[in-house]
Amino acid sequence: MASSSSEPPGARERESILARGSSESHNYGTMAAEGDTKDVIERVSDDLQKPTDPGHGSSGHKLEPPPLVAAMSQEYRLELEKSMRRKVDTRLLPMIILMYIMNYLDRNNIAAVRLAGLQDELNLSSVQYQTTVSILFVGYILMQIPSNLFLNKTGKPALYLPICMIVWGIISGATAACQNFAGLVACRFFLGFVEAAYFPGCLFYLSSWYTRKELGFRTAVLYSGSLVSGAFGGLITAGITSNMDYTKGLRAWRWVFIIEGVITVIIAIFAFWILPNFPRTTSWLSEEERQLAVYRLQEDVGEDDWTSSESQTFFHGLKLALIDVKTWVLTILLLSIVSSASVTNFFPTVVKTLGYGNVETLLLTAPPYVLAVITTFVNAWHADRTGERFFHIVLPLCVGVAAFILAAATSSTAPRYVAMMLMVPGVYTGYVVALAWISNSLPRPAAKRAAALAFINAVSNTSSIYASYMYPQPPSGQQPDLTVPLSVDCATAALAIIMTAIMRIILTRLNKKLDRGDHVEGAINAVPGVAQEHGFRFLV
Repeated sequence: MASSSSEPPGARERESILARGSSESHNYGTMAAEGDTKDVIERVSDDLQKPTDPGHGSSGHKLEPPPLVAAMSQEYRLELEKSMRRKVDTRLLPMIILMYIMNYLDRNNIAAVRLAGLQDELNLSSVQYQTTVSILFVGYILMQIPSNLFLNKTGKPALYLPICMIVWGIISGATAACQNFAGLVACRFFLGFVEAAYFPGCLFYLSSWYTRKELGFRTAVLYSGSLVSGAFGGLITAGITSNMDYTKGLRAWRWVFIIEGVITVIIAIFAFWILPNFPRTTSWLSEEERQLAVYRLQEDVGEDDWTSSESQTFFHGLKLALIDVKTWVLTILLLSIVSSASVTNFFPTVVKTLGYGNVETLLLTAPPYVLAVITTFVNAWHADRTGERFFHIVLPLCVGVAAFILAAATSSTAPRYVAMMLMVPGVYTGYVVALAWISNSLPRPAAKRAAALAFINAVSNTSSIYASYMYPQPPSGQQPDLTVPLSVDCATAALAIIMTAIMRIILTRLNKKLDRGDHVEGAINAVPGVAQEHGFRFLV
């Protein structure tokens, strides 16, 4: 008795299950040795998906945990979940941040090299330069939805995302060879086409590993890559342009593309060996951790990503997303925020209005992004901790509105730079929480979530096409008049606040229906009463 009482709760059950699993693993090995690889895959998949209750998932009966999870005590499960989450964070987050830094840097370095001789050497007019900026987003928009649906279907993000990164790194490096407007436009279009796979793909990738209340902070971690790139991209470009002009006979702006393209390819090669795929197929998790990683996502929203993605076609997921009114409200919300954030695509030009030289201008672009990294992390962490979304989006946007008004209303150096310090945090701090809100509000099935993430991100980036023409290059010796573009940015930020309020009203009403046990599409397979039993609620 004394011996048995010293064992942790559920220890014997886990040993029994592991022993049974070992026996089954032997059977799988025998089958594989006989050449029945397909049978092994199908049987393992069936065993992992097999419910202990015939009503698992869509029938409305209670969701049952897999054997190893069922045998865990509450204390053991919490400890295992914590260690498993830490392991996933360590393996996944640093690499996707680094990849996104290069994604953003390769896309936006054209704003920095504008000051380093690109426009003059290629004899680009102001409209032609703006076209090279906007054409990237045409390719970016066209590829996002097909890419995300393909990623959901294949289930191989650890292969797909690094391959895309290698290709865009090569295209970025090849931009250094451009000799005219046509060549630059072609490179920019195909760069956007390939880069489109990464950001919406990563959002879907994260939502396949983390619960809804963990997504806000992880989305902020991902998006910090763009903010770090914005902060230090100007510094990197300043270093290259001030020390490498005419090195080997090449202008400094060409070296910017070459160096950053090579770094991109090298990072992508490392990503092949570091990134995992999805929880169910990750070899460096133990069997206990795999079952828990899969089940806690089922528990969060009441459906299995794996089974739903197997049964959903490319276009069925898109259809489900497009007939959901929440998709359209979130689309207008994100479109408005991204439109406000278009100022960052020309931030060196905006900072140049302070009257400093090219190198000083690039250096002054860093502090607003550094501040944005800090505020974004704090805001997203608090949003996940409280489960609240509305105020964590609206309050930063209010700061952004005030910053745009101040920048448009004054030409004095100090007040305008203070406004610039607040612009970037004001827009991006709420933006990352809004991105997480997509997966929170459209959680299942996986094909619908993948389509919604890609569709919303694609439509929201259409603003970057027209916004490219709002920041013209003034004649030499003159400062640009930014009153109109800053006023437009202010108006779109205000529209984002309105759409956030509408989204909150919609989700609050849906939660009231869930409280009554009514049918709600997208909540625990829309089974009446089950959402109430499992405590599922949309995050508002």
